[in-house]
Amino acid sequence: MALKIVIVDDHEVVRLGLRTLLERHPDFKVVGEAANAREAVQKTQLLRPDVVIMDIRLPGGSGIDACRKIVEQVPEARVIMLTSYAEDEMLFDAISAGACGYVLKQIGSDDLIRAIEAVGRGEASLDPALTQRVFARVREAARKEHETAFAGLTEQELRVLAHVAEGKTNREIADALFLGEGTVRNYVSNILKKLGLNNRAEAAAYAVEHNLKEFISS
Repeated sequence: MALKIVIVDDHEVVRLGLRTLLERHPDFKVVGEAANAREAVQKTQLLRPDVVIMDIRLPGGSGIDACRKIVEQVPEARVIMLTSYAEDEMLFDAISAGACGYVLKQIGSDDLIRAIEAVGRGEASLDPALTQRVFARVREAARKEHETAFAGLTEQELRVLAHVAEGKTNREIADALFLGEGTVRNYVSNILKKLGLNNRAEAAAYAVEHNLKEFISS
């Protein structure tokens, strides 16, 4: 069965070009067009397409807002943002709004067709030029999350925790850091209290889970 597609763009010549391209494909059927965000939502509700190809900047509201409404109201419709804009915030706003694809208008026709096919199968599709940006943002978010996990600890407490994560006893930690054993015991107690943990095993697991070694050398 052919994929039913709605094209959303405020430029008629763009809609015509996309329709001409897509209707050459035997498994695509363009069932409607829209020129603004309001029409995009209305046409999607009426026509129940499989895929909506939508410009990100539209009159009467953004394509991102329209995408969010479509995903909420017609969850079976999958939205591909087809845009000239490669700004990071637009990309991540579109993903947050529920878009399944984000493709730059500079893309070749064959790549666009493959992106539509992938989204039609329920997969996600991201323009290759943007993939590294997504990975970089994910890595940065993970790094900040891990940093926050240890934000309440002092440098010395981090060092003690690193040794706890290696399974060392208080005596071994004391020898390694040139501290008294009682001092280490107090550090461990403070660490558990600050992190809301019950015992050394939980502290060790916490340190590993949040990649403590990235932030300190034991």
